[in-house]
Amino acid sequence: MSDSGYPIQVLDPAAPHQVHIIFPPRRRYWLHLLLFLATIFSTLIVGARLQYNYLNGAPQFTTDDDLLPVMWTLRQPSRLLLGIPFSAALLCILLAHEMGHVVYAKRHSVYATLPYFLPAPTVIGTFGAFIRIRSPIPDRTALMDIGIAGPIAGFVVAIPILVGSLILSPATGHSSGSPLGMPLIFEGLWRVLHPFSHTPLADANLHPSAIAAWVGMLATALNLLPAGQLDGGHIVYSIFPRFHRIATGLTAVALFPMGLFLWGGWLLWGAVLLLPWMHHPPVPEYPRIDRKRRLLGLAALLMFVVSFPLVPFAGHRPWEQLRPWIVAHLHR
Repeated sequence: MSDSGYPIQVLDPAAPHQVHIIFPPRRRYWLHLLLFLATIFSTLIVGARLQYNYLNGAPQFTTDDDLLPVMWTLRQPSRLLLGIPFSAALLCILLAHEMGHVVYAKRHSVYATLPYFLPAPTVIGTFGAFIRIRSPIPDRTALMDIGIAGPIAGFVVAIPILVGSLILSPATGHSSGSPLGMPLIFEGLWRVLHPFSHTPLADANLHPSAIAAWVGMLATALNLLPAGQLDGGHIVYSIFPRFHRIATGLTAVALFPMGLFLWGGWLLWGAVLLLPWMHHPPVPEYPRIDRKRRLLGLAALLMFVVSFPLVPFAGHRPWEQLRPWIVAHLHR
């Protein structure tokens, strides 16, 4: 089940007067399907344990295994059914995000692969999903549309999931042991949906679908970082192409102190943004994008602000480990 796609006529950004006819490679549907099925399985395993912990009022990520609670699930395979709410919610958000890119790539005659889902032995059962763009992007309008379509689609799907799951999350008044740092949109909706509760969101017994929405919001925020070839980088390049390299450098520089004092993972993200393969490929500077798309850039900034958690996971602050060593050496 594969096809050679459709021929695409594109302008070469490096030589705008040259036209190329691109015949996309044959699609490997079997690989996309295999990875998707594997990700369904891995997220069902994680979701089953999350649902079990939710029903029993236990800390969210408690498990008998080191990573994926595989053995716990396989001892009673029917437990996989418990994982449906988490798995379905998470995969819907990720699929909406990636298909937003794919749909608008096709509208602008840009060849993009179908989504590759990545199963993984992590606390959420996946490393997310991605697509590959295999042909040049003809202009800044196409770049903006393709770049922002994914975050908008994923965000729109995540919002009703988040609202429904927060309604199902009782304000129990006892700590759920959550290691998750909550973005502004979680805190705001929690106050709206539980106006008479004095229980902070950190002490709520979160429904597994809320954790799926959290993962979706985190993916949106990370993709909207204004740097490199992330979605945010595409948006910056489409609006201010000459500022893109500066924005990438400033973002990386900002992430390093955040990594030292807030969450160590930001150090890795800052380093990744400085890698050569994160440089943006050339896109013709003219014609410029219209006012409507510039306003979409502001919408992207708003999505980033409300979905970005300064500390995604509790702990892992390198400064707390380095400080005693520094103090000891200063007093020698």
